[in-house]
Amino acid sequence: MNDLATQLYLISPLDVGGDFPERLTRALAAGKGLITAFQFRVKGVDQHEAARLAEPLQAICAAHEVAFIVNDSVPLAKRLKADGVHLGQDDGDPKEARGELGHEAQIGVTCHASIHLAMEAGEAGADYVAFGAFFDSTTKDKGDAERPTLEMIEQWVKLFEIPVVAIGGITPDNCTPLVAAGADFLAVSGAVWNGDEQRAIAAFKAAIDSAA
Repeated sequence: MNDLATQLYLISPLDVGGDFPERLTRALAAGKGLITAFQFRVKGVDQHEAARLAEPLQAICAAHEVAFIVNDSVPLAKRLKADGVHLGQDDGDPKEARGELGHEAQIGVTCHASIHLAMEAGEAGADYVAFGAFFDSTTKDKGDAERPTLEMIEQWVKLFEIPVVAIGGITPDNCTPLVAAGADFLAVSGAVWNGDEQRAIAAFKAAIDSAA
């Protein structure tokens, strides 16, 4: 991950079998220079099956020079020698993850709508923090959680150097205020995988360019 203009952080659908490796290849090719990271996010499978599903996707990311980030599981990230791990608030401590994965690993932390949680994550060594869900999302269960605001992003980027990821229901049609507020990364999933991934990436690129 770098500190250029707003970039895309792809999150996998829950089903990464079938033709998904081909779809990922098309998406990364369409997003060359725009997509910086891909998060492997599957639920309800054991580590052996998760590793089997992850390995071809990890190779595709490596070929496109895109960071391969594992959601939630430090053991799986360590097993795969992944580029990093993304931790929810209940998924472990960034310091412990750093001890397991080494100083080169990218460690991100979900901070919902809390500058305080983000500051704690930064102090614990997180490489990036994620605020969300900004919009209704099929992958981020908002429940009764508070929505983050554009002002939170603006405040964060003024005060801290740790990159900030915006997540939750982000589409080409609603992303421009997040870009204008200074989000380093837009984490996107359904907006890409629920339709034509190449067309979606092109639409995100156009929206980001128009807001930059």
